Parts: sequence; C-alpha cells; structure tokens
Amino acid sequence: MENQLQLWQQIQESIFKSGITIANIPISKIILVSVILVLTQALKQVIFPVVFNKIERLTSKTNTALDDELIQILKPPLGWLIFLGGLWLAQLILTAELGEQLSQTVFKLLNVLGVSIGAYIVYRISPLLGEMLGNFAARTETDLDNLLVPYLPKLFQTGAILIVVLKGSELLLGASASALVGLLGGAGVAFGLLIKDVIYDWFCTIVIFTDKIYTVGDRLLVSGVDGFVTVLEIGLRSTKLRVTKWDSVKKIPNSKMITGIVENWGQNPGEEPSFGINTTLKIDRISADKSSKIYQALQEIPKSIDLLFDKCQVRLGGIEGNARVFTMRAFANDFNTYYQAEAALNLAILELLEKEDIEQLQVYLVAEMEKLQPNHKQATPYNQASQHA
Repeated sequence: MENQLQLWQQIQESIFKSGITIANIPISKIILVSVILVLTQALKQVIFPVVFNKIERLTSKTNTALDDELIQILKPPLGWLIFLGGLWLAQLILTAELGEQLSQTVFKLLNVLGVSIGAYIVYRISPLLGEMLGNFAARTETDLDNLLVPYLPKLFQTGAILIVVLKGSELLLGASASALVGLLGGAGVAFGLLIKDVIYDWFCTIVIFTDKIYTVGDRLLVSGVDGFVTVLEIGLRSTKLRVTKWDSVKKIPNSKMITGIVENWGQNPGEEPSFGINTTLKIDRISADKSSKIYQALQEIPKSIDLLFDKCQVRLGGIEGNARVFTMRAFANDFNTYYQAEAALNLAILELLEKEDIEQLQVYLVAEMEKLQPNHKQATPYNQASQHA
C-alpha cells in the first residue's frame, strides 16, 4: 500500500511539476480539463439516464400524463446543461492561458448558450404550463383566469424568444446591444400608443370580472340598445350580447361596458329574484274620494296575480293640471314570465278603470300654430290655453 502511494506521488510530481507544455498550456491543466470533460460525459451518458429512469418509474404511477411529458421535455436540455457546465469549468481552468479577451468571449458564449437552453426549456414546457394552469383555473370561482390562461403559453414563448435575441445581440453587438434595447423599448412605446384602446379594453375586462359587474347569462339593460340583452360571452376585448327584441348579436367594447351604461337584471339584491314593473296613471277630473278608492284598489291588484309578488308600491305622486298622478311599482318573480306579468297587471288596471267608469285618462290638447295664427285676435281663452298646451 505504501509503495502504491509513493508511486502516485511520483506520478503527480512528474506531471504537475515537470513544466511540460503543449501549445503553451501546462500538461497538468490539459490533463485536468480532460478529466473534467470525461467525468461530464460519464455523468451525461451513465449517471444521468439512471436517475431519470427512476424518476420516470415514479411518474408512471401518477394519474396524470403531464409529469411524463415534462420529463421527456427536460431530458435533452438538462444533458446539454451538464456538458455546458463541464465546458465552463474548463474555461475557468484555462483562463490564464486563453488571455483576458478570449476568455471573456468564451464566457459570454457559454452564457448565451446557457440562457438559450433555459429559454428552450421555457418554450417547450409553456403548453404544459398552460394546461396545468387551465386545470387549476377550472377549480376556481372566477372566470377571469379561464379567459387569461389560453394566452399565457404564447406570452411565455414570446418572452423566451426575446431573451435569446437580447442575449445574442449582446454577444454579437457588444456595447451596441444597449442601443438595440433602447430601440426595442421605443418601438414598444410607440406600438403601445397605437393599441392603447385595446390595452384599455383588457384592463376593463379585469374590472368586469373583479367587480362582478355582470357574468355570462345575466340579463341587462344597456344604454343605447333597445330592450333587454343577454350576456353570451365576455371576451378579452368585448362582450357579446344577444338582443332579445331582434334576436341579434351585438358586440360592445368592454371599456364602454364599465362606464355606467349597464343595468343588471340578473343580480338581485334580495334572497328571491324580483323584476320591477313600473306604471304611471294620470287620470283627469276625479274627486278626492274616488282618488282614494283607486289608490286602495291599485295596492290590491298584485295580490290577485300569481306572477307578481304580494308587495307593491303605490304613490299618489301629485297633480298635473286636472290630472291625479298615480305611480305603481310591482315585482315579477320570474324573468321568463316578465312580459306575461306585465300584461296581466295592465289588464287588471284597465278592468279597474272600467269598473270605476273612467273612460279616458289625461287629455292633451295639441294645436297647429299655423292654423291658429289668422284668428289670433279673435282667440278665446280656451284656444289660448290650447296654444300653451
């Protein structure tokens, strides 16, 4: 044993202290670099596959196939990284012999290769990441993540490509790379100004989901749209609506849908859904007793209609000219029968008016000024009142 140790010491002294060089590189460093590269190849070709085979056996026992696909994607680039690590150690050992400038160039090249391999991994696993995020989003309550998840893989892939381009330009252009970054930044600002309305719509989409202004299936009244609409789809930029009156489809940018033009009939504040029906009656020339009788009768009408809640709000709002103004608010209990409830309420009001012998409501007198102008001097007080009406 002692003889073997002495022999090994003699070999070390003969190699490392001999002063032998090849291309101005000491033989000791050449041997050390060779050993590192051989160990790197051994790790890549022997140890690394054994470790991955064990991992593959573990992932094969899981219920999902995502981990198996991830292992297959990671296996080649991780092998490249191991070999790249061996080259990096060799470059550190030979720094003095390569010279400062060449050593920096080799280091930058290895850095670019390392970043490129990392970007390649991100690019390849982006679809799997999107699928995993999609499975997670399916278990959440909000629909915003379901809307954004399909765009995330493309975002990651674009980011990986940009990183490789920037690192490559840094190697090839050197100090000019900062100018390239500035140019790309300026182009990004200009492009952002061009699509600022699109970006604003994206942020408005987030507001719609976070504030729960409306969801798919809600019935809305939208300013500028005639009648009720139903939300069919909330996109990243616009909301698709079905216009009930025309059975047509209308798309409105999300930036307009958050400006207060939306009245949501699908989100009731109470425990039970209710949908208001408002009616205004202006009845001419009735006495106080009859006004009181009509007021009481209007309050009883919803109780006789199954499609309405018993609650009802009736007001004697005032007097306009000779007319007594009654305002009535009833509540339907199902939007699908809203128009039936509205028709039943109006028919009940007509029956009440017939019962009370009220044949006409408020009468408006309209005069044509051109016809009345020649007889202006002979106008009676009644005609003068008609002109003002």
